[in-house]
Amino acid sequence: MTPRALFSLLFHADKALDLLQAALELGVLDRLDAGPVGLEALCAGTGARPLRMYKFLDGLESLGLVERLQPQDAIASSTYVSRAPLADAARAALGPESIERDRDRYAWREIHGRLPAVLRGAQSTPFAWPPRAPEDVAAFETSMAAGSAPIVEALRAHRAEVFGGAPLRWLDVGGGDGAVAAGVLPHAPGVVCDVYNLPAVEPLVRRRAADGGLEGRLGFVAGDFLREPLPRGYDVLSFVRVLHDWPAETARALLDAARAALAPGARILVTEELRTSDRLALQFFWTYFLLGVDACVSRLREVDWYLRALGEGGFVDVRVLEGAFDLVLARRGE
Repeated sequence: MTPRALFSLLFHADKALDLLQAALELGVLDRLDAGPVGLEALCAGTGARPLRMYKFLDGLESLGLVERLQPQDAIASSTYVSRAPLADAARAALGPESIERDRDRYAWREIHGRLPAVLRGAQSTPFAWPPRAPEDVAAFETSMAAGSAPIVEALRAHRAEVFGGAPLRWLDVGGGDGAVAAGVLPHAPGVVCDVYNLPAVEPLVRRRAADGGLEGRLGFVAGDFLREPLPRGYDVLSFVRVLHDWPAETARALLDAARAALAPGARILVTEELRTSDRLALQFFWTYFLLGVDACVSRLREVDWYLRALGEGGFVDVRVLEGAFDLVLARRGE
């Protein structure tokens, strides 16, 4: 797609989303994923008129989502197939619990249309970072929990590598309201987890533990990793979507603090918003919204940065576990 074509689509993004929402509601995306499917079959399944459905599918094709096969000039002979699975992706992005809908509740409209002033420092984004007031902390942690599903999926898939040798103790540094731990613990017998976070988060973690029947396995340790040493005595220590929010020197200092807290042979797990084309796209809201927040770096780094930082920080056997969310796993050296 040329820049000119892309810019036209961006200008009409609201119409494109309307088209995609209709395709999802009508079951068109599911039929395309199972395709190839003919125009007549799509009309029969949706009650649409052929010419209107043909134009509708032109719209999906213009978005790069659909391949059209029309061996003859007759519209009725057209056959379609999705270029990649569409239905589940659309449900994830447009569904009522999507992270996109969660992000949209933030005050991004305060800077919309004012970016030149924002970039020059004449206006800032109304966002407290790091959040301190209890209501700000609760809102932020709830928002982060909305995007935890792929991380939980990855940890479940690699639980043997990450938590091998249970029973063990896991410290999730900056672990939000415990959503990740609560999703993993039922699948990791013998593992107990403490979330290390600001004191205001404790009621959220306690509630998460109670709701999941995880009292005794999901606990809380209050602290501030920017001002205090990390707690000791854990077999696994994790940073989940934490380090990318801070400058490189702060991220490296946190890795040093982790090494100081862990015994030789204990494991460290890092899973971050890595700098890939997909993650940049999914992170687009925060890239836009945080333009006017100087305190938050929100810097997507390539995986090689974490591999190098861990190696230089005294960790060994550094490796990437690929999955729904890539995990970087290492051991504390001697």
